[in-house]
Amino acid sequence: MKIGVLGTGNMADALATQWARVGHEVFVGGRNEQKAQRLATRIDGAGHGSLRAAAGFGEVVLAALPYGAGADIVREHRSALKGKVLLDCANPVGPGFRLLTEGGLSAALRLAAAAPGAHVVKAFNLCHEDVWRMTPPVFDGRPLAVPMCGDDEAALALARRLVRDTGCEPVSGGGLDRAGLLEATAALFIGLWVGEGADVRAIAPPLAYATGPRAKNA
Repeated sequence: MKIGVLGTGNMADALATQWARVGHEVFVGGRNEQKAQRLATRIDGAGHGSLRAAAGFGEVVLAALPYGAGADIVREHRSALKGKVLLDCANPVGPGFRLLTEGGLSAALRLAAAAPGAHVVKAFNLCHEDVWRMTPPVFDGRPLAVPMCGDDEAALALARRLVRDTGCEPVSGGGLDRAGLLEATAALFIGLWVGEGADVRAIAPPLAYATGPRAKNA
């Protein structure tokens, strides 16, 4: 699969490295092409160039962009993104772990509005970039589950493949209108991890107990 990467930061590095490792063709694009070149040299076989070149490169494009800049960059390159799968991993979280989109469109829906011809899928936003560097992310013997939100089944199928290529298991989170729930979950988790030092895996019961304990012999 050909994958264009918009951005040269830590998430771009972590995910693109994983995908290149399993044989996908990766092209890194940045506003600063020297940064794009430096990142590409760390990713085996990756190409590099402008954001426009990255947007036009692959059938899937990872938007590894800061929330404040993402919609503007996507809008600028919307013609190159037409018909592409656009993966959004941004977290619109501000000071005090506040959700910056509260009362408005989610970050994912803003990208969809900026590039109406693209098929946006929200994914990979619930973990620190170093988790995505793990090969694979397995905890207590269980692969990490990655919830995704999107409206196009073909786009979701490609996203599920890329999730599995990181060693994780995809989970359906519903349509793109539910992407804001993933972003709000990230804000909550980050606040608990960083602000409280809490283990967020301890805040929900196992699936077998999701509706409470079952009576014996039921």
